[in-house]
Amino acid sequence: MKARVTVTLKSGVLDPQGKAIEGGLAALGFAGVDSVRQGKVFDLEISGRDADSARADLAAMCEKLLANTVIENYDIEIL
Repeated sequence: MKARVTVTLKSGVLDPQGKAIEGGLAALGFAGVDSVRQGKVFDLEISGRDADSARADLAAMCEKLLANTVIENYDIEIL
């Protein structure tokens, strides 16, 4: 089974890397970009689990390692 976990900063958390990307895009001539927020994507392959069990395990992985839940949100997608 394949899954994708997307981790993004919570709204209100400062995103200096996003700001740097925003500035870089403007410097390259891409007008109209009002805001950039960066994040992380994890593609995982999980063997021998049903979707509900896999989702529960993925949530535990996010809570323990993949995301800093104080400042980040995560979204789990079973592919």
